[in-house]
Amino acid sequence: MASEAIEHQNESRSPPQLESPRPLQGERKKDIEIRDGNGVVEVSEEARIERLGRMRPERFRTVWEEIGFCFSVVMSQALTEYFVSGFNVILPTVAQELNIPRPSQTWPTAAFSLVVSSFLLTFGRLSDMYGGKLVYVCGIAWLFVWSIVAANAQNELMMDFCRALQGLGPAAYLPSSLMLLGSIYRPGPRKNLVFSIYGAMAPLGFYIGIFFAGVTAEFATWSWFFYIGAILTGVTGVIAYFTIPSDTKERRQMNIKMDWLGAVLISTGLILVVFAITDSSHAPNGWATPYIPTLLAVGLIILGAAVYVEGWVAEMPLLPADLFKVKYMTPLIIALLFNYGTLGIFLLYATFYMTYIMGGSPMQLVAWFTPMALGGCIIATVGGFVLHIISGTIIVIIAGVSWIIAPLLFAIMPVDANFWAYTFPSMVCATVAIDLTFNVTNIFITTSMPLRRQGLAGALINSILQLGIAISLGFADIVASGTEGKGLRRSYKAVFWFEVAWAVVALVLLVGFVKLDKAKSELTADEREELEMRSRREQMRAEEAEQGDS
Repeated sequence: MASEAIEHQNESRSPPQLESPRPLQGERKKDIEIRDGNGVVEVSEEARIERLGRMRPERFRTVWEEIGFCFSVVMSQALTEYFVSGFNVILPTVAQELNIPRPSQTWPTAAFSLVVSSFLLTFGRLSDMYGGKLVYVCGIAWLFVWSIVAANAQNELMMDFCRALQGLGPAAYLPSSLMLLGSIYRPGPRKNLVFSIYGAMAPLGFYIGIFFAGVTAEFATWSWFFYIGAILTGVTGVIAYFTIPSDTKERRQMNIKMDWLGAVLISTGLILVVFAITDSSHAPNGWATPYIPTLLAVGLIILGAAVYVEGWVAEMPLLPADLFKVKYMTPLIIALLFNYGTLGIFLLYATFYMTYIMGGSPMQLVAWFTPMALGGCIIATVGGFVLHIISGTIIVIIAGVSWIIAPLLFAIMPVDANFWAYTFPSMVCATVAIDLTFNVTNIFITTSMPLRRQGLAGALINSILQLGIAISLGFADIVASGTEGKGLRRSYKAVFWFEVAWAVVALVLLVGFVKLDKAKSELTADEREELEMRSRREQMRAEEAEQGDS
């Protein structure tokens, strides 16, 4: 395609900071020296790459600089999960005080994920253009402002509006956070550890969210949930401003351009499709309501136009076609859409079930979710030390089975079920599923992308997560509404069985079509490209030399 050729020409320009691994200097070189029987010093290429994968990046002069950077960036996960999980806990209280009917209670949750998923690619490209630090700090600042506004919401419409605009903050800082991590850390154990800490912040943020939501809902007002979130966001923004190294200058030198037409079409198409799916169960006549199939059809047409623009028109498309040529990338993306969709269903409907069926108070929900939070921190952190030892395929299969067991236990749970027999193992399986999946696939996707596409990598990862949640919640809402006549308990159980089916599809895709290696020290994507280019040039010179001799 013409657009691919133009893109390849633009992207083939190596940015100034890209270099293939070079021998270490001074004292560091001694760590990888090998002496043969004659005393000759040689440097093992494999040992050198392994050493590079364990070193502190050169951008950080001290370990404290690295710690400050990592804290400010990994907080992006904690903040996002805070506003997702915590809002699920305060939702019954918010719904009661703002008079939100039960059929519409999905919207404040879905609106957040919908906006995040719809604008991630756009902000990912802006990160590649102007630098991760600028976009990250701006996204944090935006979330801070709209968290304060949400704390003062007076009715259902205002809450929906605030939650949607809150979503623009994570849409900006999530891809830029992964871009910063993926750009600074090269493949190896150090990257595995940092990415595992990044993943561990998700269950930690999840728990902080439900904890403060439970406290504020039971002992204060729900507004304080948003005020506390604003305080955490403000602290993160200040630390990020002073600790994240600026990459604006080097990003501008890459001459990356925005695909505005593709950005508008993709965002608009996704919003219309997800809105039609989610609102179909609340429309007066369901799918027979005229605006539902109309919006769905228009959304699909717009997404079809986006595919055409991305493949044949855009000079630098937001979703380059060669992205899907990376081995196992396409089936992995589809499987992750199903996996992350089950996460969104589980978090929301487990909260509903424990609140309305099990009769749990906000603080009881905090206690019941504790195994998921603590287990997540442990699993994610420990995973950083073993991802370079255990095959990624084995890890995602373990995660895939856990995705099935977590909702299955709620689906078969009897009345007055024992917490330790059903709820506790369900929470443990849920955290095993999300943490293992998140860590392994994030490392695979970022390692597969060159430096110029790390913003795209971050956007892609989070788009899959948020879009999977938004779409799956829409279908789950259809299932819940369609079975509501059988009673609330049976309605929720039908949703959990739907989630089990969703997880089974994901596991089949992962087992049948995806194979992931160990996350070991290796060349970066840019270094592999450079070596391939050198090899092709040498081959061409050899062929020219042979022709000259003949």
